[in-house]
Amino acid sequence: MVRTLTEFDTCWNYINEINADPDFSEPMLQTEEQMENNLKSALTSQDQVPLGVFLGDEMKGLFVFLILKDEQYIEMLVGLSREPDAYEEIADWLQAHYSGYQVDFVFNPKNWAIRPTLQKRGATFFSEQLKMVLTENAMFVDTTGIEPLSEQYWDQYVAMHSMDGYWTGDKVANALDTFRVFLAVDDGTVVGYIDVTKNNEENEPFDFLVREDRRRLGWGRKLLAKAIEVNKPKGMMLIVDVDNAPAIALYRSMGFSFDPEPVNQLATWNID
Repeated sequence: MVRTLTEFDTCWNYINEINADPDFSEPMLQTEEQMENNLKSALTSQDQVPLGVFLGDEMKGLFVFLILKDEQYIEMLVGLSREPDAYEEIADWLQAHYSGYQVDFVFNPKNWAIRPTLQKRGATFFSEQLKMVLTENAMFVDTTGIEPLSEQYWDQYVAMHSMDGYWTGDKVANALDTFRVFLAVDDGTVVGYIDVTKNNEENEPFDFLVREDRRRLGWGRKLLAKAIEVNKPKGMMLIVDVDNAPAIALYRSMGFSFDPEPVNQLATWNID
Protein backbone atom coordinates (compact mmCIF):
# COMPACT_ATOMS: atom_id res chain seq x y z
CA MET A 1 0.00 0.00 0.00
CA VAL A 2 1.24 3.50 -0.90
CA ARG A 3 0.75 6.19 1.76
CA THR A 4 1.65 9.89 1.83
CA LEU A 5 4.12 10.52 4.66
CA THR A 6 3.61 13.36 7.14
CA GLU A 7 6.78 12.77 9.18
CA PHE A 8 10.11 10.94 8.96
CA ASP A 9 10.70 10.41 12.70
CA THR A 10 9.67 6.75 12.50
CA CYS A 11 11.51 6.21 9.20
CA TRP A 12 15.12 7.11 10.02
CA ASN A 13 16.24 3.57 10.84
CA TYR A 14 14.90 2.43 7.47
CA ILE A 15 16.40 5.43 5.61
CA ASN A 16 19.83 4.97 7.15
CA GLU A 17 19.87 1.20 6.68
CA ILE A 18 19.03 1.31 2.96
CA ASN A 19 21.21 4.33 2.27
CA ALA A 20 24.20 2.56 3.86
CA ASP A 21 23.83 -0.43 1.53
CA PRO A 22 26.26 0.04 -1.41
CA ASP A 23 23.86 -1.74 -3.76
CA PHE A 24 20.82 0.36 -2.86
CA SER A 25 22.18 3.67 -1.56
CA GLU A 26 20.53 6.79 -2.96
CA PRO A 27 22.86 8.98 -5.07
CA MET A 28 20.70 12.01 -4.25
CA LEU A 29 21.23 11.57 -0.46
CA GLN A 30 25.00 11.55 -0.17
CA THR A 31 25.51 14.94 1.53
CA GLU A 32 23.74 16.82 4.30
CA GLU A 33 22.71 19.43 1.75
CA GLN A 34 21.07 16.73 -0.36
CA MET A 35 19.37 15.32 2.72
CA GLU A 36 17.88 18.74 3.39
CA ASN A 37 16.89 19.60 -0.20
CA ASN A 38 15.72 16.20 -1.44
CA LEU A 39 14.28 14.57 1.69
CA LYS A 40 13.54 16.79 4.67
CA SER A 41 12.12 19.64 2.61
CA ALA A 42 9.48 17.28 1.16
CA LEU A 43 7.41 17.62 4.33
CA THR A 44 6.83 21.34 3.70
CA SER A 45 7.28 21.79 -0.06
CA GLN A 46 4.23 22.23 -2.28
CA ASP A 47 5.99 20.51 -5.20
CA GLN A 48 7.55 17.53 -3.39
CA VAL A 49 5.54 14.46 -2.39
CA PRO A 50 6.91 12.01 0.23
CA LEU A 51 5.52 8.49 -0.10
CA GLY A 52 5.94 5.24 1.77
CA VAL A 53 5.18 1.74 0.50
CA PHE A 54 3.96 -0.55 3.26
CA LEU A 55 3.03 -4.17 3.81
CA GLY A 56 0.79 -3.80 6.84
CA ASP A 57 2.81 -1.58 9.18
CA GLU A 58 6.18 -2.62 7.73
CA MET A 59 7.87 -0.11 5.43
CA LYS A 60 9.01 -1.61 2.12
CA GLY A 61 10.04 1.58 0.36
CA LEU A 62 10.42 5.33 0.83
CA PHE A 63 10.17 7.78 -2.08
CA VAL A 64 10.15 11.51 -2.70
CA PHE A 65 8.96 12.91 -6.03
CA LEU A 66 9.19 16.43 -7.39
CA ILE A 67 5.90 16.93 -9.23
CA LEU A 68 5.44 19.95 -11.51
CA LYS A 69 1.84 19.78 -12.66
CA ASP A 70 2.02 22.72 -15.06
CA GLU A 71 4.93 21.03 -16.84
CA GLN A 72 3.56 17.47 -16.55
CA TYR A 73 7.01 16.56 -15.22
CA ILE A 74 8.08 14.34 -12.31
CA GLU A 75 11.55 13.64 -10.92
CA MET A 76 12.37 10.97 -8.35
CA LEU A 77 14.45 12.76 -5.72
CA VAL A 78 14.60 9.80 -3.35
CA GLY A 79 14.05 6.11 -4.01
CA LEU A 80 14.96 3.80 -1.14
CA SER A 81 13.98 0.14 -1.32
CA ARG A 82 15.42 -3.32 -1.79
CA GLU A 83 12.02 -4.73 -2.81
CA PRO A 84 11.03 -5.08 -6.50
CA ASP A 85 7.38 -5.09 -5.40
CA ALA A 86 7.82 -1.64 -3.82
CA TYR A 87 8.96 -0.20 -7.15
CA GLU A 88 6.03 -1.91 -8.87
CA GLU A 89 3.58 -0.37 -6.42
CA ILE A 90 5.04 3.11 -6.72
CA ALA A 91 5.01 2.88 -10.53
CA ASP A 92 1.37 1.77 -10.46
CA TRP A 93 0.58 4.73 -8.17
CA LEU A 94 2.28 7.18 -10.54
CA GLN A 95 0.46 5.72 -13.53
CA ALA A 96 -2.89 5.99 -11.77
CA HIS A 97 -2.38 9.62 -10.78
CA TYR A 98 -0.19 11.17 -13.48
CA SER A 99 -1.04 9.80 -16.91
CA GLY A 100 0.78 11.75 -19.64
CA TYR A 101 3.64 12.93 -17.42
CA GLN A 102 7.37 12.43 -18.01
CA VAL A 103 9.18 10.86 -15.05
CA ASP A 104 12.96 11.00 -14.63
CA PHE A 105 14.61 8.47 -12.30
CA VAL A 106 18.17 8.95 -11.04
CA PHE A 107 19.31 5.85 -9.17
CA ASN A 108 22.24 3.71 -8.12
CA PRO A 109 23.17 1.52 -11.13
CA LYS A 110 23.78 -1.40 -8.75
CA ASN A 111 20.12 -1.25 -7.76
CA TRP A 112 18.83 -4.36 -9.53
CA ALA A 113 15.38 -4.10 -7.90
CA ILE A 114 14.24 -0.98 -9.77
CA ARG A 115 15.29 -2.06 -13.28
CA PRO A 116 12.56 -4.62 -14.08
CA THR A 117 9.84 -2.09 -13.22
CA LEU A 118 11.29 0.54 -15.55
CA GLN A 119 12.04 -1.96 -18.31
CA LYS A 120 8.51 -3.36 -18.21
CA ARG A 121 7.13 0.15 -18.69
CA GLY A 122 9.39 0.95 -21.64
CA ALA A 123 11.63 3.49 -19.90
CA THR A 124 14.66 4.80 -21.77
CA PHE A 125 17.98 4.16 -20.00
CA PHE A 126 20.94 6.51 -20.43
CA SER A 127 24.68 6.05 -19.86
CA GLU A 128 25.86 5.51 -16.32
CA GLN A 129 27.32 8.64 -14.77
CA LEU A 130 30.14 9.34 -12.34
CA LYS A 131 30.61 12.21 -9.93
CA MET A 132 33.78 14.32 -10.17
CA VAL A 133 34.80 16.95 -7.62
CA LEU A 134 37.07 19.97 -8.02
CA THR A 135 40.01 19.14 -5.76
CA GLU A 136 42.89 21.15 -7.23
CA ASN A 137 43.48 24.65 -8.54
CA ALA A 138 42.71 24.80 -12.23
CA MET A 139 45.36 25.86 -14.71
CA PHE A 140 45.26 29.47 -15.87
CA VAL A 141 43.01 29.88 -18.90
CA ASP A 142 42.42 33.07 -20.87
CA THR A 143 38.64 33.54 -20.79
CA THR A 144 38.44 36.18 -23.52
CA GLY A 145 35.19 35.65 -25.43
CA ILE A 146 33.24 34.33 -22.44
CA GLU A 147 30.30 36.55 -21.45
CA PRO A 148 27.39 36.25 -19.02
CA LEU A 149 23.99 35.70 -20.57
CA SER A 150 22.47 39.00 -21.67
CA GLU A 151 19.43 40.13 -23.63
CA GLN A 152 21.67 40.57 -26.70
CA TYR A 153 22.37 36.83 -26.92
CA TRP A 154 19.19 35.49 -25.28
CA ASP A 155 17.60 34.11 -28.47
CA GLN A 156 20.82 32.48 -29.71
CA TYR A 157 21.34 30.78 -26.35
CA VAL A 158 17.78 29.44 -26.15
CA ALA A 159 17.92 28.22 -29.76
CA MET A 160 21.12 26.19 -29.32
CA HIS A 161 20.35 24.88 -25.82
CA SER A 162 19.86 21.16 -25.27
CA MET A 163 16.18 20.19 -25.20
CA ASP A 164 16.75 16.97 -23.24
CA GLY A 165 15.24 16.99 -19.77
CA TYR A 166 13.30 19.60 -17.86
CA TRP A 167 15.81 22.48 -17.87
CA THR A 168 15.59 23.83 -21.40
CA GLY A 169 17.32 27.09 -22.30
CA ASP A 170 14.13 29.10 -21.85
CA LYS A 171 13.56 27.73 -18.35
CA VAL A 172 17.18 28.30 -17.29
CA ALA A 173 17.17 31.85 -18.72
CA ASN A 174 14.11 32.60 -16.60
CA ALA A 175 15.69 31.11 -13.43
CA LEU A 176 18.82 33.24 -13.08
CA ASP A 177 18.24 33.32 -9.33
CA THR A 178 19.22 29.63 -9.44
CA PHE A 179 21.75 29.51 -12.30
CA ARG A 180 24.64 31.43 -13.70
CA VAL A 181 24.90 31.20 -17.49
CA PHE A 182 28.08 31.95 -19.44
CA LEU A 183 28.30 32.08 -23.23
CA ALA A 184 31.18 31.51 -25.62
CA VAL A 185 30.84 34.33 -28.15
CA ASP A 186 32.89 34.44 -31.35
CA ASP A 187 32.40 37.51 -33.55
CA GLY A 188 28.85 38.05 -32.28
CA THR A 189 27.82 34.41 -32.56
CA VAL A 190 27.13 32.16 -29.57
CA VAL A 191 29.17 28.98 -30.08
CA GLY A 192 28.76 27.44 -26.63
CA TYR A 193 27.32 27.83 -23.14
CA ILE A 194 27.57 26.55 -19.60
CA ASP A 195 24.74 26.61 -17.03
CA VAL A 196 26.01 26.50 -13.43
CA THR A 197 24.05 26.36 -10.18
CA LYS A 198 25.01 29.12 -7.76
CA ASN A 199 23.19 28.76 -4.43
CA ASN A 200 24.82 25.60 -3.06
CA GLU A 201 28.01 25.11 -1.08
CA GLU A 202 29.02 22.68 -3.85
CA ASN A 203 27.74 23.99 -7.20
CA GLU A 204 27.41 22.06 -10.44
CA PRO A 205 27.81 22.73 -14.16
CA PHE A 206 24.30 21.59 -14.95
CA ASP A 207 24.51 21.78 -18.75
CA PHE A 208 27.56 22.40 -20.92
CA LEU A 209 27.71 22.50 -24.71
CA VAL A 210 30.01 23.75 -27.47
CA ARG A 211 28.74 23.79 -31.04
CA GLU A 212 30.09 20.75 -32.88
CA ASP A 213 31.91 22.74 -35.57
CA ARG A 214 33.69 24.83 -32.87
CA ARG A 215 34.96 22.01 -30.70
CA ARG A 216 38.67 21.33 -30.04
CA LEU A 217 39.35 25.07 -30.26
CA GLY A 218 39.49 25.73 -26.50
CA TRP A 219 35.97 27.07 -25.99
CA GLY A 220 34.96 24.31 -23.57
CA ARG A 221 38.03 24.96 -21.43
CA LYS A 222 37.31 28.70 -21.41
CA LEU A 223 33.69 28.18 -20.34
CA LEU A 224 34.62 25.80 -17.54
CA ALA A 225 37.44 28.07 -16.35
CA LYS A 226 35.06 31.01 -16.11
CA ALA A 227 32.52 28.97 -14.17
CA ILE A 228 35.20 27.84 -11.70
CA GLU A 229 36.54 31.38 -11.29
CA VAL A 230 33.15 32.97 -10.54
CA ASN A 231 32.09 30.13 -8.22
CA LYS A 232 35.01 30.61 -5.80
CA PRO A 233 35.31 30.11 -2.88
CA LYS A 234 32.49 27.56 -3.03
CA GLY A 235 33.10 23.97 -4.07
CA MET A 236 32.22 22.49 -7.43
CA MET A 237 31.17 19.04 -8.59
CA LEU A 238 29.80 17.61 -11.80
CA ILE A 239 28.23 14.49 -13.23
CA VAL A 240 29.72 12.97 -16.39
CA ASP A 241 28.88 9.94 -18.52
CA VAL A 242 31.40 7.19 -17.81
CA ASP A 243 32.03 6.69 -21.54
CA ASN A 244 32.60 10.39 -22.33
CA ALA A 245 36.40 10.24 -22.51
CA PRO A 246 36.96 13.74 -23.99
CA ALA A 247 34.88 15.39 -21.26
CA ILE A 248 36.60 13.39 -18.50
CA ALA A 249 40.02 14.40 -19.88
CA LEU A 250 38.97 18.07 -19.88
CA TYR A 251 37.65 17.91 -16.32
CA ARG A 252 40.79 16.17 -15.08
CA SER A 253 42.98 18.83 -16.67
CA MET A 254 40.96 21.52 -14.88
CA GLY A 255 41.47 20.02 -11.42
CA PHE A 256 38.54 17.60 -11.07
CA SER A 257 38.99 14.09 -9.73
CA PHE A 258 36.68 11.11 -9.33
CA ASP A 259 34.68 10.99 -6.13
CA PRO A 260 34.18 7.60 -4.41
CA GLU A 261 30.41 8.16 -4.16
CA PRO A 262 28.16 5.86 -6.23
CA VAL A 263 27.71 6.57 -9.90
CA ASN A 264 24.27 7.53 -11.17
CA GLN A 265 21.95 5.91 -13.69
CA LEU A 266 19.26 7.98 -15.42
CA ALA A 267 16.07 6.57 -16.89
CA THR A 268 13.07 8.39 -18.34
CA TRP A 269 9.54 7.00 -18.39
CA ASN A 270 6.76 8.68 -20.34
CA ILE A 271 3.55 7.52 -18.63
CA ASP A 272 0.96 6.55 -21.23
